[in-house]
Amino acid sequence: MNTVNQYLDHPEYNYKVVKQFAVMTIVWGIVGMLVGVIIAAQLAWPALNFDLSWFHFGRLRPLHTNAVIFAFGGSALMGTSLFVVQRTCQTPLISNKLAAFVFWGWTLVIVLAAITLPLGITTSKEYAELEWPIDVLITVVWVSYAVLFFGTITKRKAAHIYVANWFYGAFIVTVAILHVVNSAAIPVSLTKSYSIFSGTTDAMIQWWYGHNAVGFFLTAGFLGIMYYFVPKQAERPVFSYRLSIVHFWALIAIYIWAGPHHLHYTALPNWAQNVGMAMSLILLAPSWGGMINGMMTLSGAWHKLRTDPILRFLVVSLSFYGMSTFEGPMMSIKTINSLSHYTDWTIGHVHSGALGWVAMISIGATYHLIPPLFGRKQMYSIGLINAHFWLATIGTVLYIASMWVNGLMQGLMWRAYNADGTLTYSFVESVAASYPGYVVRFLGGAIFLLGMFLMAYNAWRTARSGTEATTNVQPQVA
Repeated sequence: MNTVNQYLDHPEYNYKVVKQFAVMTIVWGIVGMLVGVIIAAQLAWPALNFDLSWFHFGRLRPLHTNAVIFAFGGSALMGTSLFVVQRTCQTPLISNKLAAFVFWGWTLVIVLAAITLPLGITTSKEYAELEWPIDVLITVVWVSYAVLFFGTITKRKAAHIYVANWFYGAFIVTVAILHVVNSAAIPVSLTKSYSIFSGTTDAMIQWWYGHNAVGFFLTAGFLGIMYYFVPKQAERPVFSYRLSIVHFWALIAIYIWAGPHHLHYTALPNWAQNVGMAMSLILLAPSWGGMINGMMTLSGAWHKLRTDPILRFLVVSLSFYGMSTFEGPMMSIKTINSLSHYTDWTIGHVHSGALGWVAMISIGATYHLIPPLFGRKQMYSIGLINAHFWLATIGTVLYIASMWVNGLMQGLMWRAYNADGTLTYSFVESVAASYPGYVVRFLGGAIFLLGMFLMAYNAWRTARSGTEATTNVQPQVA
């Protein structure tokens, strides 16, 4: 059955908000990655900050992380979740006005972040830099999003709740709790507040939040995308529905404990550090269970990878998910952590997940959605999608390989001692030795960004295409 017909067979479904989020996924992806390329260039060539305070690395770096995680990633998650929940529950969203509020409210949050962070208005908390008025707005928008999503599930016409909605639901609920607790603060002015936590407690709460922003925003939510769009694009059922449920419960039960591995060799009690390390190691099992489930869904359909670059995006993203979820537990081991932490190895690890997993699966899902959302039979150019795939893959590999090499070198240089106990290398020498890696990282990021521009052009031409889809075909159950 034609995918466009299948998706447009229920005119009462709210696809407008899905289309808005799909378009902004591309827009914010370009913006966030452009800022990332700029700060990568500044690390290689520091003069590029032009002595402008608002254009300095320290101001742009949190703008980059917020843009790619919450603007690009958040738009992909909200758009796909509101699409999937309607299709799998066979019912429209409970309120179109609430859907519009969620979209415009989230857009306002992103715009406010883009204004305040370059101005230096920040809480200085990793992934939670936005000051308290914006935090309040985030809470209101997020609760509205939760009401919209779970309210639609309560109205479902299908008795079964498809597994993708389990992951989306866990992501929505857990992120709400993380945000409210970690952002609890005492305001002293409109633009400044102080955390209610102090010292080691503040650090522990921050990394409980920070690592679970990775675990639930950047993992559970995107697994929701995987469990719907991989089977759809491959036109195959999920390999093991039972494994998907085991994957879900194991992941959410274990991930929440992993945060302390960011605080090895700090003032955090040793038992808490060890719990974080142990849970991180155990986390490998459910992570790889989900990866294998996604990969095995292609059983009988592997040949499609030769001709379907959208499916290639989705499947390669699973490869990067498997790689980064092996690397994370390994880096949580104290002896390895003592070498890797605070080096560029950590940056490489983060981006193997961010570019390889999060960005690639978001791109694949967006390519899947754009044609039916605009009433077209397919994307304007399959060749451009294929070119985008190779640019994204090459860019990601250059980026993470350069950071792995840099990180290993930095860790070894920092721990090298002379016979008399003095350091063999100064910190400045390790920075100078890292220069080639920074240039390669810049090139990798620029190549990935070029692919995003190809995607924007392809989507624009698809939207302007004159080939309209017919909508008179009976629905196929999602």
